[in-house]
Amino acid sequence: MDRIAMKTPLVEMDGDEMTRILWKMIKDELILPFVDLKSEYYDLGLAYRNETDDQVTIDSAHATAKYGVAVKCATITPNAARVKEYDLKKMWKSPNGTIRSILNGTVFRTPIIVKGIEPNVRSWKKPITIARHAYGDVYSNTEMLLEKAGKAELVFTGADGSEKRQLIHDFDENGGVIQGLHNCTPSIESFARSCFNYALDQKQDLWFGAKDTISKQYDHHFKDVFQEIYDSEYKEKFEALGITYFYSLIDDIVARIMKSEGGMIWACKNYDGDVMSDMISSAFGSLAMMTSVLVSPSGVYEYEAAHGTVQRHYYKHLNGEETSTNSVATIFAWSGALRKRGELDDIPALMRFADALEKATIATIESGRMTKDLILITTLPDPIALNSLDFIKEIRKTLEAEPA
Repeated sequence: MDRIAMKTPLVEMDGDEMTRILWKMIKDELILPFVDLKSEYYDLGLAYRNETDDQVTIDSAHATAKYGVAVKCATITPNAARVKEYDLKKMWKSPNGTIRSILNGTVFRTPIIVKGIEPNVRSWKKPITIARHAYGDVYSNTEMLLEKAGKAELVFTGADGSEKRQLIHDFDENGGVIQGLHNCTPSIESFARSCFNYALDQKQDLWFGAKDTISKQYDHHFKDVFQEIYDSEYKEKFEALGITYFYSLIDDIVARIMKSEGGMIWACKNYDGDVMSDMISSAFGSLAMMTSVLVSPSGVYEYEAAHGTVQRHYYKHLNGEETSTNSVATIFAWSGALRKRGELDDIPALMRFADALEKATIATIESGRMTKDLILITTLPDPIALNSLDFIKEIRKTLEAEPA
C-alpha cells in the first residue's frame, strides 16, 4: 500500500539504552512501512549530548518550537555513576528539564487503559490525567549543607537597590541544611492556561491542589493565579461545556482522587506531579502504560514515554540475552506526535493511522500477547510472553489485519 505523505517535519529526538533499541524497532516495524516519515533528527543520547556540551538538547527544543510537534525517546539524566560510566565532561542537566524550560510547557500524563489490567484502586473506572508544572521548585533549587552555627536568611535585592530580608533559621553548632526554591509568575500563568486549555480540549473537569494554608506566599500565589485566570478567561467556556474547575488543599485532593471514579485532569506543582504521576501510573498498571505530552501555551507539543531508559534490560541486550521490554508508551509517543502533526497539517489519513496504531497495540495485549511485565499484572487467562521485537511484530500483524 502507498505510504501516508507528510507535509511538515516533526522533530525526532533519539535517546538512550534499551529505549533507543526499541525506538529503531518501532520505526522499522510500525512507522516507516506505513508513513513517508519527514522528521528533523536530533541525537539526545548521552554520548552525543556530552560531545556537543548539551547544545543538541537546546537545538532540539528550539526546533520543536519551530515545527510545533516533537517525539522524544527516553534519555539518561546523569548522576555520579553515569559521569564515570560515560566519561562525561560534567554532570549534564536533565534533557527533559531543559526542553520544558525552553518551551515553557506543562506535562500531561494519562494511563493507557487495557482490558485485563485492572486499576489497584477499585473505584477507578476512567483514566486520571496528571498535569505537572514543568518549571522550578526543587528541580531548580539552590541548597547548602551547613556544618557549623550560624544564621540563614532569605534575601531579595530589588533592581532599584531595595532589600527584603527574612530569617530562615538560627542554626546551632550541629548545622543542618537549607534549600531555596523559586517560581516565576509568567510560568505559573502559562501552567494555568495550559491546564485550562487542555481541560477544554478534553472536555474534562480540572482539579488543582496545593498547600496554601501552610505555604501562605508560595503555594497561595499558585492558587491565586489559577483563580484569577479562570475567572477572567475560562469560567464561561467551562460552564458552556458543563465542566468544572475545582481547587482544594492537596491532601484533600488526594483523598478525593482515591475515592473517585477518575476521568479528571489533576493539576500539580512540579514535585507533586513528579510523585503523583508515578503513583497514578503504578496504580493503573505501570509507567510503560502511560502517555506523556508536554504542551506549551503557544500550542507546541512534545510527546515522550513517561518512563526511563530501562538500563537493566539494555545490559542484558548488550550481553546477547533476550529481553521482553514493554514498548507501549514509546509507541503511543509516536502515535500522539503523528496524530497532532496530521491535525495541524490537515492530513486525516495520518490521524487515522495514529488511531489505528494505538488500537492495534491495545488489541494485541487484550488478545493475550504481551511483554513479561504485563503478564505479572494481567487478569487475562493464559497470556503469552513475547520478547521485545516479537511484541512489536505482533502489533504490526494486528495493524495490517485491520481494514485500510
